[in-house]
Amino acid sequence: MLHRGHENTDGGGELTVPMAWLYAEYIADELLRTGDLMPPTSFEFRAGRDALALTIFLSDTEGELSGIRVVTQLETWLSLTAYDQPWQEWVRERLAELAARAAQSGRPAPDLDLDLAEEAWRWLQETELLAPDLNAVPGGAPVVGEDEGPKVWTPAWQLGLPLGHLAIHLF
Repeated sequence: MLHRGHENTDGGGELTVPMAWLYAEYIADELLRTGDLMPPTSFEFRAGRDALALTIFLSDTEGELSGIRVVTQLETWLSLTAYDQPWQEWVRERLAELAARAAQSGRPAPDLDLDLAEEAWRWLQETELLAPDLNAVPGGAPVVGEDEGPKVWTPAWQLGLPLGHLAIHLF
């Protein structure tokens, strides 16, 4: 990827900074904070941020994520995070493509951007959050209060993805 920052250390070695992932995470964080959908300290916020950061990072096929292009990418991110899209499969495919490219590059240093993206994906898949069961409507009546109604353990990505999508809309 072209957007990796490097900094010399006193020992003459190189410190690799995962700029692409950190920038994608920053954009996702700003979108969610602007939407003011949940407290930034909540697991739901983290799920939304990680889902959006993955979307942003993995949709950057040219390796040129830049601040100027953020507004032009909103429609792409909206379409990728839409309810009827196979986002989970898309993430798996893109991560596999990037891992294959990294393996073919022959570089001895690890791809820290990819490592962080894979770690976020693992967390989104393995972590379950207690959320309202949107498929169950008790007694046929709509749920009035936030704490009322049935809840179900949901993979974090299934909660974070619609939150990220809504945050993009609100931006």
